Amino acid sequence: MNRTMAQHTGRAGLTGSALVRLLAGMGDAPQRAGEPCAAFADGLVQWVGWTDAIALSAALERPATAAGPQACYTDEHAEYERVRATLVQAIGREAQAVGRSPLEAGMGFAPYRQCCVARQQAMGVALAALRERVRAALVACGPDAARLAAVDAVLAQALVVQEQRVFAAVPARLEKHFQRLCAAEAGPDAFRADLQAVLLAELELRLQPVEGLLEALRRHTPSGCT
Repeated sequence: MNRTMAQHTGRAGLTGSALVRLLAGMGDAPQRAGEPCAAFADGLVQWVGWTDAIALSAALERPATAAGPQACYTDEHAEYERVRATLVQAIGREAQAVGRSPLEAGMGFAPYRQCCVARQQAMGVALAALRERVRAALVACGPDAARLAAVDAVLAQALVVQEQRVFAAVPARLEKHFQRLCAAEAGPDAFRADLQAVLLAELELRLQPVEGLLEALRRHTPSGCT
C-alpha cells in the first residue's frame, strides 16, 4: 500500500485529487471507479448557500477601484515556492520522526494523530496568509483582478466549514489504516510513508486556490515584472 500511495502525490483537480484517491485506497473494500469523486462533487454543490450566493453576486458587481502600486508576479510566485518548500520539508521531517521514541512506541496511533493534526494546522495558517497576500497583489492590478480577488475571498469564507470537516476526517481514516497495518504486522515505517504521502497530497489540494490566484496574477502583471 505505501509504495502505491507514495507514487500518487501529483497535482490534480479537486474531485480527482491525490488525497481523495489515497484515502479511498485505504478503505476496507475497493471503491468503484469514480465513486469517491462523484460523491465529493455531489456534496460540493450543497456547500454554497443562498447567503453566500448573494455575497458572490455583490463581489462580481463591485464597482471598479483605482489600482494601487503594481504587484509583481515574480515576487508572489517566489513566496509561494518558499512557503510550499517549508511545508513539504516539515511534513517529511515530522512524518519520519513520529513514533520512534520509546514513549511513543507504546502509545498506539496517538502520536501519529498529533503529528497529522499539527501539520494540518500549520498548512492552514501558512496558506491562509499566502492566499491573502496573493489576493492583495491582485487588487493592485486593477478592477477586473480586484473582482476576482473579492470572489475568491467570498468563496474561501463560504467553504471554510466544509473544508474543515473534510480535512478533519483525514486522521480518522489514517487511524483505521494504522490499525489494519498493525493487524497485518506491517512495520511502522510503512505507515510513516503513508502518513507522509497523505499529508503531501493534502498540501497539494490546499495549494490549488493559491495556484489559481497566481495564474490570474501572472496574466495581469506587465511583462517586465514576470
